[in-house]
Amino acid sequence: MIAGLVEILIFQGLGEIVSRFAVHFIPGPVVGLVLFLGWLHVRGSVPPAVDLVASALTRHLGLLFVPAAVGVILFWPHLKANLLPVVAALVGSVVLTIAAAAVVLRVFSGRSSDEA
Repeated sequence: MIAGLVEILIFQGLGEIVSRFAVHFIPGPVVGLVLFLGWLHVRGSVPPAVDLVASALTRHLGLLFVPAAVGVILFWPHLKANLLPVVAALVGSVVLTIAAAAVVLRVFSGRSSDEA
């Protein structure tokens, strides 16, 4: 299990390094995840140690939402005072996300039907 965790943390560290020196606008953990996925693709399989760590992390994923809930409670007066802009931003981001997903789906579904 330690080996899998070290492997994941190495790729996160590599992502931080790449993000800091090359790709400033993409967060380091995202770059690390892309590097890790590329490495897994080249390898062709997921190592058992990484699978064990990933399974343990996903089983306890709910714990990651505790800090966000504490933040909401802590900043509740600010959220209440700015309710309209917060709701507008949330609704707008959801609508834009759905629209972007629809456009991407249309582009890729059009390509796959043309190729067939």
